[in-house]
Amino acid sequence: MPQNLTDKELLHRKLKEYFGFTSFKGNQEAVILNLLAKRDTFVLMPTGGGKSLCYQLPALMMDGVAIIISPLIALMKNQVDAMRTFSSNPGIAHFLNSSLNKNAVQQVREDVLAGKTKLLYFAPESLTKEDNIAFLRKIKISFYAIDEAHCISEWGHDFRPEYRRIRPIINDIGTAPLITLTATATPKVQMDIQKNLGMTDATVFKSSFNRPNLYYELRPKSDPERDIIKYIKQNPGKSGIIYCLSRKKVEELAELLVANGIKALPYHAGMDAQTRADNQDAFLMEGVEVIVATIAFGMGIDKPDVRFVIHYDIPKSLEGYYQETGRAGRDGGEGYCLTFYSYKDIQKLEKFMQGKPVAEQEIGKLLLLETASYAESSMCRRKTLLHYFGEEYTEENCGSCDNCCHPRPQVDATRELVTALKALRSIGDKFKIDHLVSMLLGKTTANIKSYGHQKSEWFGVGKSKSDRFWNAVIRQGLIMGLIDKNIENYGLIFITEAGEKYIEHPTVVKVAEDRDYDEEEREQESAPSHGGAADETLFAMLKDLRKKVAREHGLPPFVIFQDPSLEDMSMHYPITIEEMQNISGVGAGKAKKFGEEFIKLIKAYVEENDIVRPQDMVVKAVANKSGIKIFIIQSIDRQMDFEDIAKAKNLTFDELLTEIESIVNSGTKLNIQYYLNQYMDDDKVNDIYLYFKEDAESDSLDEAIEELGSDYTEEEIRLVRIKFLCEAGN
Repeated sequence: MPQNLTDKELLHRKLKEYFGFTSFKGNQEAVILNLLAKRDTFVLMPTGGGKSLCYQLPALMMDGVAIIISPLIALMKNQVDAMRTFSSNPGIAHFLNSSLNKNAVQQVREDVLAGKTKLLYFAPESLTKEDNIAFLRKIKISFYAIDEAHCISEWGHDFRPEYRRIRPIINDIGTAPLITLTATATPKVQMDIQKNLGMTDATVFKSSFNRPNLYYELRPKSDPERDIIKYIKQNPGKSGIIYCLSRKKVEELAELLVANGIKALPYHAGMDAQTRADNQDAFLMEGVEVIVATIAFGMGIDKPDVRFVIHYDIPKSLEGYYQETGRAGRDGGEGYCLTFYSYKDIQKLEKFMQGKPVAEQEIGKLLLLETASYAESSMCRRKTLLHYFGEEYTEENCGSCDNCCHPRPQVDATRELVTALKALRSIGDKFKIDHLVSMLLGKTTANIKSYGHQKSEWFGVGKSKSDRFWNAVIRQGLIMGLIDKNIENYGLIFITEAGEKYIEHPTVVKVAEDRDYDEEEREQESAPSHGGAADETLFAMLKDLRKKVAREHGLPPFVIFQDPSLEDMSMHYPITIEEMQNISGVGAGKAKKFGEEFIKLIKAYVEENDIVRPQDMVVKAVANKSGIKIFIIQSIDRQMDFEDIAKAKNLTFDELLTEIESIVNSGTKLNIQYYLNQYMDDDKVNDIYLYFKEDAESDSLDEAIEELGSDYTEEEIRLVRIKFLCEAGN
């Protein structure tokens, strides 16, 4: 067993012989020496630190077969293929999992029994099979390696119950030294892993979590598709991963990128295994630049030159975020990590947890709270991340995150937090955040009236501030543990014991002012270059023209064209009806009905100012999306039930309404009265319709919900808004 210099030299010789390296990285050497000495070993090493070598090299040097337990078939295949490139013996590494047929399983077992195999990979599910346990009892096992060990812990970001059965199975097969490896474990998760595996006496090797080459940026989720396409087009030839939470969004975004001339492929667990493997290989072999994936992709994928990782949706935990962003710049080169954030996404993830066991909801809620805190914090991203993993970062400015490079102004919110806590205490624990905010702002919603809260001493005390400010203050209270959410009744909040103490002894709390990115700010603030800022002068002229046209037609301005459409016009300068139809939210109908005056104004402006139009940056819509739209239009013409339309195209009701809104916003007239007659009361329809016709300043759903109150559901408001836009604007 290597304990002196000679043995270390042997280790270095074997490293060169098997892997072609002349030196170890970080803790690798100490980890391997510890394992060769047959001691239990716990390895906490960030992505790109070289975890795999910590068990691959000792497996080749020790007597017997190393059993590697790994969560993903793709990861096993990747590692087995890599090991075979280091050896002339193709049987050196094998995996046993559900992807193999009987003949293949037999071949693996023969190689193992013949002594050809040094590494045998298992998924935890396969390890539990009785015939596999019986087979493993027959062979000499050098050690067990448990990769992605955070899967053991309920507090980890990727908990898998099968992982908690590993220790009893190892005891059943026969004990041998144990090495566990993970790239993401908070002190709590580490303790949980060691306790569950009965290895509390293991030697622990912790590497720093700091990845100085990564640039972290979070951006409000206003138009992520456009931002993504621009970034990729301005960074040609760079390899990247885009993560989405849903399979549907993965497919849609991959399709959109391809339509805009970007080589991209999707990857998610709903695809057949062969397509998944082919898409992964195309990415690894640089057949495509971008892979759009759910979190099923990337665990252990050894591609060193991934230059960007984009999160279309905020991840469920900081561990997940850290691991996924960690796939950028593994070679020490540039790594740009961009995440789009909307608090609504956090609320959506909370809703998904409903129906799960209360203990699981509790853990999930706390992990989400950490994520929201990170996203909204104005503190150095690196400092926050490292602190979360139990490591202190002492530099004042990391020089490589949005908060350090472009700090947001902060305001003292101590007094307001105390006010919010007192108001919450006065109304009790039966209300959601929006109710408390409405009360502080002095908004007389239906809910406020029904509980008599317009008579409360706290009604209107915060009307000098915006609802966004109060939401930020209340979320700060949640993050600090002064306010909590009721798990049984989704979304209801209450003041905690810590909140009561805070009222008596407040400490200074600051909240960052919300950053509204317009195109110009994005260009200045992003680490990599982002071009294509909107023309503010033209935008202002278009808004004035919209007001004039709206007055002529007796309509609210948003019915003519919405702000995002005007922004698009002031960026791409359309000067023909055909070009106008390519503008976001403008289809053939609207272009024909309202487009002429806008085109005339833009054309004159372009000529007067000698503007070179960036036509190459028009984000093209996906062609076959029109197939769904045509089906929806035809189905509504035939007066089909909306639920049946949604089912026919595998859409949720919410997704169907989004598609219908897109159709209507582009100028197509639909008659949905037949559906409203079936499912909605006439008085309700009239109330909502009048609101949009006479009171609404914009088509904002949030404002409509706030104004109309809890007697009207979000779906009802959306349906009537569709009717109004069809009748008034199209």
